[in-house]
Amino acid sequence: MSLKAKLEAIVYAAETPITLDHIVQLVKEAVIAEAAVDDADVRSRVRAALEELIADYTAASHGIEIRQVAGGYRMSTKPEHHDVVRDFAKSLKPPIRLSLPALETLAVIAYKQPVTVPEISEIRGVDSSGVIATLLDRKLITTAGRKAVIGRPILYKSTKEFLLRFGLKDVSELPSMEEFEKLVAESFQSEMLPLSDRAEEAANGVPAGATDGQVVSESETVAPETDGEPKLAPAEPPVPSESVAGEKDPAA
Repeated sequence: MSLKAKLEAIVYAAETPITLDHIVQLVKEAVIAEAAVDDADVRSRVRAALEELIADYTAASHGIEIRQVAGGYRMSTKPEHHDVVRDFAKSLKPPIRLSLPALETLAVIAYKQPVTVPEISEIRGVDSSGVIATLLDRKLITTAGRKAVIGRPILYKSTKEFLLRFGLKDVSELPSMEEFEKLVAESFQSEMLPLSDRAEEAANGVPAGATDGQVVSESETVAPETDGEPKLAPAEPPVPSESVAGEKDPAA
């Protein structure tokens, strides 16, 4: 793959303007391996390739361009196509927001289809009948006949809308279960503290995941912040002393 093609892919995938330094870091090893150059030459090569790419997109045959915005590079539609892009944006469907149970159920259906509600519930460990209605309403799944067993339960499968929403050609493009498990494991691992750090914190009596200023004793609770700093409040309000009926107050 050429350097210019790599830069095009990076700028396209970036959600926010990506800086030249960031791009250089991403492609430095590949450029050094291909051209046997030093760091200074890598930066100049990347800058030159970016300028060529920007020039390519200025042609009238392209509806988008690469612009320098806020110190970085990003792709955007050309101003002359504003009207058609605005009409297109208005025609878009609102984004689908699914709960975790709905996503779990949809994943089971996508990988096990056609599948029945009892089979889905058995895999998830909870009743999934309520979530099915949501997925049907969003047109992400549809019925696929009935299973030839006692009771003839309804089978469910994913729809074309599911493929459109997730950018898939067909369900064969779904990652394998091994790949999916690896992605999930990497996601969890990146969010967890290293084992040694957690062990050290546990030895010091610090709960795992607690940050500086967040650890208080079990007998204390954190009161609302005042003047920008949290105040520690006692777990129970102080009880005013009262004299017992029939006894004299020692202070009297």
